[in-house]
Amino acid sequence: MRTPSNSSLLSDWGRQCPSGTAGTQARTNMDHMSPRLRAFLSEPIGEKDVAWVDGVSHELAINLCTKGFNKAYTLLGQFLLMHKNEAEFQKWLICCCGATECEAWESSNCLKEWCSCFL
Repeated sequence: MRTPSNSSLLSDWGRQCPSGTAGTQARTNMDHMSPRLRAFLSEPIGEKDVAWVDGVSHELAINLCTKGFNKAYTLLGQFLLMHKNEAEFQKWLICCCGATECEAWESSNCLKEWCSCFL
């Protein structure tokens, strides 16, 4: 399976969270989705590395891999174990994995949107 190049991922990591408080503004239109989110939602999760998840920076990917979450499906599994509770998942990402609030919101939103499309 093709994985994103470091340069393509790095170009998206610098973008800002959606306006408003993290978690309060849902992205409902494909036009308003980031390229990474659109790419992630375009196909089943398969064997994608965790770095494919929208909101996962290089540093967060390293932290997640260190904790055994090297594939996107393992991170999705954690999200599902938390009963798709976005607030709980975001808190876990921040407290246990070193994510920023923006990364946590984008990652939980990405997994929520993927669940909406594929489950």
